[in-house]
Amino acid sequence: MSHVTSKDGTRIAYERLGSGPALLMIDGALCSRAFGPMPKIAALLAEHFTVYVYDRRGRGESGDTQPYGKAREVEDIQALIAAAGGSAYAAGLSSGAALALEAAASGVPIKKLAVYEPPFMVDDARHARLDHEAKLKALVAAGERGAAVKYFMRDMVSVPAPFVWLMQLMRGTWHKLAAVAHTLPYDAAIMGDWQIPAARLSSLDTPTLAMYGGKTETRLKRAIEELVKVLPNVRQQVLPGQTHNVSAAVLVPALVEHFKG
Repeated sequence: MSHVTSKDGTRIAYERLGSGPALLMIDGALCSRAFGPMPKIAALLAEHFTVYVYDRRGRGESGDTQPYGKAREVEDIQALIAAAGGSAYAAGLSSGAALALEAAASGVPIKKLAVYEPPFMVDDARHARLDHEAKLKALVAAGERGAAVKYFMRDMVSVPAPFVWLMQLMRGTWHKLAAVAHTLPYDAAIMGDWQIPAARLSSLDTPTLAMYGGKTETRLKRAIEELVKVLPNVRQQVLPGQTHNVSAAVLVPALVEHFKG
């Protein structure tokens, strides 16, 4: 494990695997380099790239300097890409995809970008009226970490109630989710009003692959369909049989094709 120091002094933990062109992987909510989809994805990508996986601030072994700001996470990505040689490919999953888009729009030197199912709510204005960030902060401040995770799953991303109940029975997994519940307001801040920031992204000319799963929820499919109308240099791809919980074996070939193409 290594560290970079972000602009505000926060130490960001990362690992480097494989050899070849640099590729930075950006996690979604609740995940880290040791928990979630990245270990399997990175292991397969390491056959083709020098893969950088990291703990987003507040998770794993990274610091958590306050106050939080979305721009600070962009600075983290900037510091990681500087450590990778000054420019890199980047791929983001879920809210990590929205963060990756923001980083590219902010001028971070990303040569090519791939995003999988950023959870914009293009057909649901309700999210723009609800202050998810404040609700999550209140739950965490009250010590209700499990309740914050449940609120995120049920009220923000519409995970079915029976699935949330089953997740709570998996005590080891639920404990890991609750341990990083304090970072859920960060993902809410990244998503903002949950609409695609069209004005922000309309001049982003970074070659981008925008993906969704063939069996995913309609709202996530619609997010990609609307995103590709905004980005000027984008290719859309459907990954057959996939949901939001994408298989590494299916995702990785699409990433290799895009970045090596």
